[in-house]
Amino acid sequence: MVILDANAILRYILHDIPHQAEITAETILSAETLVLPEVIAEVVYVLNKRYKLPRETISGVICNVLDDTKCNDMIIREGVRVFGVTNFDFVDCLLFARSKSNKVLTFDRKLIDLIERGSV
Repeated sequence: MVILDANAILRYILHDIPHQAEITAETILSAETLVLPEVIAEVVYVLNKRYKLPRETISGVICNVLDDTKCNDMIIREGVRVFGVTNFDFVDCLLFARSKSNKVLTFDRKLIDLIERGSV
């Protein structure tokens, strides 16, 4: 099992350092890879703040990475989807996704409203 870090995922998405993008692609193809929510949070942050990509684009490219890595973590997938269609921070999107099976204690009124609605 190989855990992908944010830099590897960013190289894979951006192809800004071709050699590193190729290594990451080869690893994804040849090994079982693990994608962690905290790593995806960092990737989302970098793509949003540094590269100024639209939320919908970020959601789409991360979904592609999750598909390529065969990531079956439905919390990450739902968090990425919600990020693409709302203005919530990615961590709040993950909390919303987790609220489907766990109680979330928050004092954030907007997040409470989203959780109570149950969908976006």
